[in-house]
Amino acid sequence: MFDLTGFQRDLLYVIEGFDEPHGLAIKQEIENYYENEIHHGRLYPNLDTLVEKGLVDKGEIDRRTNSYQVTARGRREIEARQEWEQHYLTPEKEQTPNQ
Repeated sequence: MFDLTGFQRDLLYVIEGFDEPHGLAIKQEIENYYENEIHHGRLYPNLDTLVEKGLVDKGEIDRRTNSYQVTARGRREIEARQEWEQHYLTPEKEQTPNQ
């Protein structure tokens, strides 16, 4: 997941939070979070990148509407990211950066 942009990571999390959402549902959820309009030219190429990386499967609801689902690999990446975040967010021990 280290090679994803923050936007792509957010898309992955949104897709995981829904049951095979379509592009418009993802767009609306991301717009709510970002409090900004997300243009199709930004959304769909980033969804395609997640598909190309094997993190998301793309299905077809009808001729004009695709659905998206996080793959097993995508879930492993999300879990690994959450573990990494917890390492730094857990106040159990003081962290000292490597120098």
